[in-house]
Amino acid sequence: MIVADITMSLDGYVTGPEPGPGQGLGRGGKPMHAWAFDASSEVDARVLREAVESTGAVVMGRRTFEVVNAPGGWSEDVGYGAGHATTPPVFVVTHRVPDSVRLTSRFSFVTDGLEAALECARGASGEKDVVVMGGGDVVRQSVGLGLVDELRIHLVPIILGAGTPLFDDGETRQLIQHSVQVSPLATHLAYRLAPA
Repeated sequence: MIVADITMSLDGYVTGPEPGPGQGLGRGGKPMHAWAFDASSEVDARVLREAVESTGAVVMGRRTFEVVNAPGGWSEDVGYGAGHATTPPVFVVTHRVPDSVRLTSRFSFVTDGLEAALECARGASGEKDVVVMGGGDVVRQSVGLGLVDELRIHLVPIILGAGTPLFDDGETRQLIQHSVQVSPLATHLAYRLAPA
C-alpha cells in the first residue's frame, strides 16, 4: 500500500512560516510533532509504532530532505519514526542531487519525478508500505494525482495562522474516512481515496 502521512494544524498548515534547516516546522511549528515525541499518550504511541512497523520505504521532497539532512536533523537517535529512529530506505524527489549528504546510506535521489520515486520505493519496500512523508507539496501531489491508497493526517490542536498549506487551489477529490483515533495531542485521521 502507498500511504501519504503528514501532521497538520487545525487551520490546514503542515509548517509554520519560514520553514527550513534548523526550523523544520517553521516559526511556531515545533508543537506540531509533540504527539510523535511525547510518549505519554498510548494512542499516539500506538499510532506511531504501527506506522513505523508497517513502513518498508519512504518518499520525501527535497525541502524535507534539506531539513533532515541539516545539523540538528536526523541522527542515530532521531529519524524516521521520531524516537524510533528506524532506517527504511528513503527516496528523495529532486531536480538535482545534492552536493553533500550526512547520512549517505539512508538516501537515494530520484530526478525523474514523484511517480519514479514511488516506483523505486515500491521495489525496495518488500511486503511493507511505501510512505510519502512530506513535505506538503509532495503529499499534495501524491493525493491529487491519485498515486496513494491512503491519506493519514495527524490533526494537532494548534492554529498557526500562516505557513505551508497542505492543500491549496486544486481539483476536488473524494475521500472515504475509515479511521479516527483521538489523544490530547492529536486526532489521527485515515482516509482511503475514492475512485476518480
